[in-house]
Amino acid sequence: MESQALSEVAQAATQQMSLWDMVWSSDTITKLVMIGLIAASVWSWAIILEKFAVLRQVRRQSKKFEEAFWSGGSLDRLYEAIGNRPRDPMSAIFVAAMREWKRNTLMIGKTDRSLRGVSLQQRIEKAMSVSMEKEMDSLDTHLGFLATTASVAPLVGLFGTVWGIINSFNAIAVTQSNSLSAMAPGIAEALFTTAFGLIAAIPAVVAYNAISSNIDRYSRSLDNFITEFSTILSREIDATTLKADMAGE
Repeated sequence: MESQALSEVAQAATQQMSLWDMVWSSDTITKLVMIGLIAASVWSWAIILEKFAVLRQVRRQSKKFEEAFWSGGSLDRLYEAIGNRPRDPMSAIFVAAMREWKRNTLMIGKTDRSLRGVSLQQRIEKAMSVSMEKEMDSLDTHLGFLATTASVAPLVGLFGTVWGIINSFNAIAVTQSNSLSAMAPGIAEALFTTAFGLIAAIPAVVAYNAISSNIDRYSRSLDNFITEFSTILSREIDATTLKADMAGE
């Protein structure tokens, strides 16, 4: 009979310590911690899925643009085909450079010979640099939230742990008992909030590192494109300057 009674008590305790019972029986502070961590986790996953989708689309569209750019066709036709609706950062940089090129080409023959080519080259490179910064800022949007969640969520979970332990000691003081039944609810809540903190933080830190690595890799490809395109435009500037000089003579 005694063993049966102990078994029933253990079974009742097990049912009492179920997941939802711990959530609903916890105090207001613990519930707020859990809700905050759940919300941070959900928003982090939304950002993660959105960023991976955007990066995959950007890489695919940039690859298509590079194929058209290096196909040997006319850059003017490519510029007209893209127009004012670039679909990826690389084509946006191309459009910014071509716009600056067309805006200043006619001025080459009207400025001082020692300054006109260098000045135009600098303006084009500046236009490409500004366009790249804008596009990279767009890709970096919301990454700060992932970094914050990765660093703060474990601390919030730790706060819930400390709060649960405090509740455990309060339960001992109220019941005047140091039995497991008096301490178990608070300890369970403490461990539960710690788990929530890790659930929110681990995907955030892993995804942040992966997304940042992909963005850095894509940024290097944009830098290479800017260098290569700048070289092409430099040759065009020299050729246009030479024609202007010959016409002036």
